[in-house]
Parts: sequence; structure tokens; C-alpha cells
Amino acid sequence: MNTFPNLKNPYHLIATLGGIGKIPIAPGTFGSIASWLIFIYISHFIDSTLMFILTVLFFILSIWVCEKISKDLEVKDDKSIVIDEFVGIWIAMLPVFFIANSQYERTIYALAALIFFRLFDILKPFPVSYFDERYKNGFGIVMDDVIAGLIAIIPSYIVLVLLT
Repeated sequence: MNTFPNLKNPYHLIATLGGIGKIPIAPGTFGSIASWLIFIYISHFIDSTLMFILTVLFFILSIWVCEKISKDLEVKDDKSIVIDEFVGIWIAMLPVFFIANSQYERTIYALAALIFFRLFDILKPFPVSYFDERYKNGFGIVMDDVIAGLIAIIPSYIVLVLLT
């Protein structure tokens, strides 16, 4: 059994988002916040199409990396793996390009997306729990966060509508 995470291993480094996953308390939340901030920063420089393409590429990379590292892990979805949060929060954030027309609206939606994504990722309501429980591989590690991100879109949009 390999020691995980070993940040000298490039797969471990990517899976932990450069070591964020090693934070002892709430690594998933810290990984989500870092990924959320990266999304916000990058979104000021590229359009929605390129952001969507980047999200799809990160989705594929995440499954591949999680598959590589999970083969050696006793706990397949180790709490140090936070690249799945990266993909999930980016999916939750993508609609901001299409539904927010002002800085105020973008801020409201972005905060709501982060909160609801974390809530669904932690509580794992169905169908998030379905993927979390049934697929103990790279696909399952990432898909529960993808589903949490997709579900987070709905209440985030509702909050946006109610506050604007």
C-alpha cells in the first residue's frame, strides 16, 4: 500500500489540488473554495464556451487521475482527494454566464452555488449517494460531485431570482 498522499507523486499532487487535500479539517471545503476562486478569476478572461470546454477537460482529467490513484487506496474516495470538488463546483458555476447580468447577480449566484454545492456534496442526497455508494473507482469519485454540482444549480438559481 502506497502512502497517500505523497505530493512528490504527480497523480497525488493533482488529486489533492497541489496539497490542499492535506488540510486536516474540511479539505473538501477548502478544495471547493480554491476551485471556486479559480473559476471566478479565469471567468473574467475567457468566454462561456471555453469555460465549458475547460470544465469537460477537467472532468476527464479528474476521472483519469482518480482512477489511477484509487487502485492503490484502501479508502477509494480518500478525503485528501479534492480534484472532484474542483469539477463539481465548476459545473455548479457554469450557469452564471447565462443567468447573471450584473456583478451583484454574479456574486449572489456564485455564493449560492458554493453553499449549495458543499451542502449536497456533504449530505449526499439521492442521486449523489447512488454514485458515491455504487462506484468505487475514478468515475464514482468524480460523479457524485458532478451530480452535486448539477443539483446545486437549481436552488442557486432560485436564490438569485428571489434576491434580484
